[in-house]
Amino acid sequence: MSFDLVFFGGTGDLTWRKLMPALFQAFRHGKLPDGGRILAVARDERTDAEYRAFIKERFVEVDRSKQPSDEEFAKFAELLHYRRMDLSKPDDYQGLKEWIDARNADTAVLYLATSPHLFPQICEQLGAAKLNGPHIRVVLEKPLGHDLASAQEINRVVKSVFAEKQAFRIDHYLGKPSVQNLMALRFGNALFEPLWRRESIANIQITLAESLGVGTRGDFYDRTGTLRDMVQNHALQLLTMIAMEPPATNDADAIRDEKLKVLRSLKPFTRESVARDVVRGQYRAGNIDGRAVPGYLDEVKVPAGSHTETFLALRTEVQNWRWAGVPFYIRTGKRLAARDAQIVINFRPVPHPIFGGPNRANQLIIKLQPEDGLELTLQAAKGGLGSQGAAEQLSTVSLDLDFDKAFPTDRVGAYERLLLDAIAGRLNLFVRSDEQEQAWRWVGPILDAWANDSEPPRSYAAGSWGPAAASSLIARDGFAWAEEE
Repeated sequence: MSFDLVFFGGTGDLTWRKLMPALFQAFRHGKLPDGGRILAVARDERTDAEYRAFIKERFVEVDRSKQPSDEEFAKFAELLHYRRMDLSKPDDYQGLKEWIDARNADTAVLYLATSPHLFPQICEQLGAAKLNGPHIRVVLEKPLGHDLASAQEINRVVKSVFAEKQAFRIDHYLGKPSVQNLMALRFGNALFEPLWRRESIANIQITLAESLGVGTRGDFYDRTGTLRDMVQNHALQLLTMIAMEPPATNDADAIRDEKLKVLRSLKPFTRESVARDVVRGQYRAGNIDGRAVPGYLDEVKVPAGSHTETFLALRTEVQNWRWAGVPFYIRTGKRLAARDAQIVINFRPVPHPIFGGPNRANQLIIKLQPEDGLELTLQAAKGGLGSQGAAEQLSTVSLDLDFDKAFPTDRVGAYERLLLDAIAGRLNLFVRSDEQEQAWRWVGPILDAWANDSEPPRSYAAGSWGPAAASSLIARDGFAWAEEE
């Protein structure tokens, strides 16, 4: 299948740091379809050769195992092209159309790796240039909007130019192999489905923790914050995949219909419940891996006295028959104790313990990063005798599955998978507009409450697990975060 893949924002961080390395891996693995061209567009003047040299220089920042040899890059670079474009000028879009039409590839994927405020302008210009035919797809990078109103405006413009099946709203967490295995775990095995409900599960915890700070992105991050950057998209998408009902088929819309039902079933926030069930924090100076790091207010381009949150923990519920009364906890933040993304399913303890010692419950841990796998904790007897000759107390043992070891040759990175899916037209791992808008609708009361709250976020030391109030939030229900148990 021949294809053209066009990156708007072709010299930006996202393109050279994430997208080009992902495309090279697809090329190295032999998964990139033959007959492809990759075009970067940006404002400055460059030749194809200069752009190829620009990308090659930046590949040194990629993980060493993923860096190309000179021979590999030379072959990959044959696919790379560059075109100067002013995104406000209609003539430049006509020039792009002529470049695409000259070859008439089977499909053209237009990836908007720009600031989201440019999405409406770009889409309107694409429509005016007739760059919206049925063989064309548009990929929209997150964050899509700043709130519900801005998200709706972006979607309005996109829908005025492209059909919904042509719009690929990307959330790179959905491309992670471990997230895809969450679907396989639930709907490809009979073992867990009878237990995947309120009668068997006590609580569910989603943790998306980073040890890094905001770095040089202080101006962007201060306009965004953790709620917009991580919860409205990544965390809620994970929650829907945990809580959704089995779809009738593996069709994209069947899956997204069920995810939307979960979003609509989330317990709505009020001003009172935001104060009770949401904790926002901001990191101060501390230590990460034995190294002193600055606080958020001391980072580059962060304004003095900023109230932007770098940490968030919340409690919610899915108000339907399957999950009624089961608390879902979300926790995410920067400069935390470890880089750790996981989902913890805490099952209920046995109803009548007959062994001595604490009545520990089973736990299923779905590891997203840095490891990729599953861990199931069980209770087992060591087989010895206690001091009175009775069977000794039970001990916790783990069944641990490392997907990288189980499938050493078949692992595909998140952006690699999503780019290949966009080229192939597979929408399963992309977000539909009504999902996205419902997620904004749900977080809206939190944003509104904070906008009217003069209190700053709670302070926490870099290298910790966030404010103490996050532990108190979950302790109210008699539970603890996984690392505190």
